[in-house]
Amino acid sequence: MPLKHEKFRELAWKHGMAATHQRQIIFEAVVAVPGHYSPEQIYAVVKRRVPSVSLATIYNNLRVFVEKGLLREVSPHASTLLVEGNLEPHHHLVCTRCKSVQDIAGDFVDFKRLARQAPGGFDLTEPLIDVFGLCPRCSAKIQCQNLNPTS
Repeated sequence: MPLKHEKFRELAWKHGMAATHQRQIIFEAVVAVPGHYSPEQIYAVVKRRVPSVSLATIYNNLRVFVEKGLLREVSPHASTLLVEGNLEPHHHLVCTRCKSVQDIAGDFVDFKRLARQAPGGFDLTEPLIDVFGLCPRCSAKIQCQNLNPTS
């Protein structure tokens, strides 16, 4: 559901940002439907509403949103930027084959204990865990390939 302009303006100002029309459309494109989106995916959505927008504008604004805490960067060690609007505590399941990312809620790690075990001076800032494996679709493909090997 789109944010009302007043709500976005309030949110932007609270985080020290100008509340421009382009920024609102970009932000809405990320938070309208839960998920994990690349700048290119967001660009495709925003371009329909703001034909003059550039991909560079999308990248720049996503970086600002992440820096200001309005969005979260997903898997910052991945080869491409992914962002999400879900700021609630949760973790990610990442498929090593297709690179899909799924949210998973739960308290799987004792972060106080982890902080005590971290090297001296390492300040834990965000309790976010990425767990790697195979999604059901990729797992099924591999099983199917194993059952029907091609020679």
